[in-house]
Amino acid sequence: MAQLINGKQLSAQVLAQVAEDVQQLTAERGVCPGLAVVLVGEDPASQVYVRNKVRSATTAGIRSIEHRLEASTDQQTLNALVAQLNNDPEVHGILVQLPLPPQLDEAQIIAAINPEKDVDGFHPLNVGALASAQPGLVPCTPLGCMIMLQQAHDDLSGKHAVVIGRSNIVGKPMAALLLQASCTVTTVHSRSKNIEAICRQADILVAAVGRPEMVNADWVKPGATVIDVGINAIERDGARKLVGDVDFAAVEPVAGAITPVPGGVGPMTIACLMKNTLTAARRQLSVSNLAVAVRHA
Repeated sequence: MAQLINGKQLSAQVLAQVAEDVQQLTAERGVCPGLAVVLVGEDPASQVYVRNKVRSATTAGIRSIEHRLEASTDQQTLNALVAQLNNDPEVHGILVQLPLPPQLDEAQIIAAINPEKDVDGFHPLNVGALASAQPGLVPCTPLGCMIMLQQAHDDLSGKHAVVIGRSNIVGKPMAALLLQASCTVTTVHSRSKNIEAICRQADILVAAVGRPEMVNADWVKPGATVIDVGINAIERDGARKLVGDVDFAAVEPVAGAITPVPGGVGPMTIACLMKNTLTAARRQLSVSNLAVAVRHA
């Protein structure tokens, strides 16, 4: 039976460390990291995500600022709010909850956020920094997956990692992080051939495609570590149930380690958002100090 990688337990450890570091930063510098969360419309899933993020910010000692806008909000209004948050020195992280209503341009909004405050790690400059192994803010879900993998393995170097999915939010940044960890990385997607055979070669299998229980036992090499990023709502036996992209019951006996859904990657994503907010605050304070030093030189 596979080792269970407990996201709830690990995320609590990450949040506890962030809280300790926030307390120290506040004591030493008199600054409490601030996270601005912008929610446009009333998408039920987005409301749940935002509520969980605000709760975790409180746990970590991070000041959260919520901005809730009507679903009819236009581009100019949202752009103006992002500009205001960019210029607010008490806001160190900005998160615009996706998806946005259809009249709003997501790419334009992502690009409008100051990359130093882009705690989602979606800004083109942060994407480029990750691809070239430069310092930047890393997307929260892949960052959480890496922390989970590092708990399961002392050394990732040389392992064959297969990532199912090529999204900008998970698949591509996940592959980049695994490359930085010296893995041999293969990405498979909807146009790939022989996906099952490729996945069976993986020492590490990351499923991030959004198809309920797509990955079954035949896809998994015995002893492989399986990270299930998917969160899918299905109807089963007359009840609504959350399942991952991996058929957990079938794969658990084959895998060496596996994440559950729920209780796996999800809590780590939110914990890493708080970690990114702290990182952003520290970097902004460092830049601020440098600017002061230059002015007085």
